[in-house]
Amino acid sequence: MRRYLYGMLCILLLFCSAKQLSAASKQKNVLVIVVDDQGFQAGCYGNKVIKTPGIDMLAASGTRFTRAHCTTASCSASRSVIMTGLYNHATGHYGHAHGYNHFSTYATVKSLPILLEEAGYRTCSIGKYHLAPKYVYEFQEYRNKGVQGNRNSAVMAANAKEWIMEKDDRPFFLYYCSSDPHRGGGPDGYSNFNNDPDHYPGVTPIKYKPEQIQVPPWLPNHQEVKEELAEYYQAISRLDQGVVSLINTLKETGHWEDTLVMFLSDNGPPFPGAKTNLYQPGMNLPLIVRDPSQPKQGITTDARVSWADLTPTILDYCNVTPKPVPRLRTVENNGKRVQGKGKPVPYQFHGRSFLSALGKEHAPDFDENYASHTFHEITMYYPMRVILSGKYKYIFNIAHELPYPFASDLYRSPTWQGVLKRGDKMFGQRTVYSYIHRPKHELYDVVADPFESTNLAFEPEHQERLIQMQEKLKTWQKKTKDPWFLKWEYE
Repeated sequence: MRRYLYGMLCILLLFCSAKQLSAASKQKNVLVIVVDDQGFQAGCYGNKVIKTPGIDMLAASGTRFTRAHCTTASCSASRSVIMTGLYNHATGHYGHAHGYNHFSTYATVKSLPILLEEAGYRTCSIGKYHLAPKYVYEFQEYRNKGVQGNRNSAVMAANAKEWIMEKDDRPFFLYYCSSDPHRGGGPDGYSNFNNDPDHYPGVTPIKYKPEQIQVPPWLPNHQEVKEELAEYYQAISRLDQGVVSLINTLKETGHWEDTLVMFLSDNGPPFPGAKTNLYQPGMNLPLIVRDPSQPKQGITTDARVSWADLTPTILDYCNVTPKPVPRLRTVENNGKRVQGKGKPVPYQFHGRSFLSALGKEHAPDFDENYASHTFHEITMYYPMRVILSGKYKYIFNIAHELPYPFASDLYRSPTWQGVLKRGDKMFGQRTVYSYIHRPKHELYDVVADPFESTNLAFEPEHQERLIQMQEKLKTWQKKTKDPWFLKWEYE
């Protein structure tokens, strides 16, 4: 009898274990890594100088995008799009969420951490936040002890490991954001962060010599630019060490096969011509996505996606559908017209899931993107609206009468100060004058002219295409309730 009972107990334990394993295998976790101001400066994107083993490891086991774009080339506004799947002109997050202004997201918006929490996920933010208000982007936990301005990747990754390893049966969403490789705020640029080898305990400094650097065509080829890029590369190698640790943690904890991993940058490099611009260096950015269920790994895709697509893709992977929201409508109450709530309608995003494009080298269904930039800092008003369709890109410079405004860190950078001191006529592929004084319309063939040096907007043979793209842009602006749509009529 005892043997019988023992046998039954063993069978029951095996059944329970199998059930637990089955449940674990169905768990779908999410890790989103957002770095600050990085372009295609990584080994997997063809840079033969920089050392990025973590980013490269992720690319070798996932899908690397070559035509991924942010929708606004500014840290805070871009992060609002990443976390909502909505363009920032529609959510009120027009620019930087700083204490001395009121750029923030409307309370009616549901962000990714809130949607996942409602679906039973535990959520955690580590590193840079730069969003507002907090209650719209609320995470259950924030693990930022000892992160040293979000640049100590060793501590950040250790905090992440500690949180991931906690006993909790719920699936997890970890939002991990380094402040590297953002330039420092002072005139010394990166030196405050890079020149003290003991400044970030646990991080191994990897330094580069200016003569190693190949300056990209969109920047001027001068010594101070090479020196800044060498410092910039060091900051990227610093953040990459955290990526290595995160991958190792997922493997050690058994979550490498049940976690969607995304690596991306909020906007382009912190140099004039990239960050704050909707020229390609400012918006065409690295995106690497590893879906563990995808049979094809280590491939490159030409799918043209944007940061508005990230939240819908994550929810698609997690099989999470946001709850319907009540439609607002005007009703009469005691003779007064007031706002009431009507029948619930599906919660809608501006972006769409690109889960179906993962593992595909060519994705013809993903060939059109839109972008919307209005502010960087509150003093930098320069609204631009963009459509990328096929091989053409159209930029509508709404405030073209104004000189193009500079972010404080870009203006003070040795790169731009060198241009001013020498009185240079050219900045990369365009004149200094045309960089500061822009026309109302810009049209480029980004395949034949990837650095946008030849504006086709005023060429007779391109007028039909220009009008077609303008009409598409107008339709998109109306659909996404862009307040600046009125500028087509009034200015």
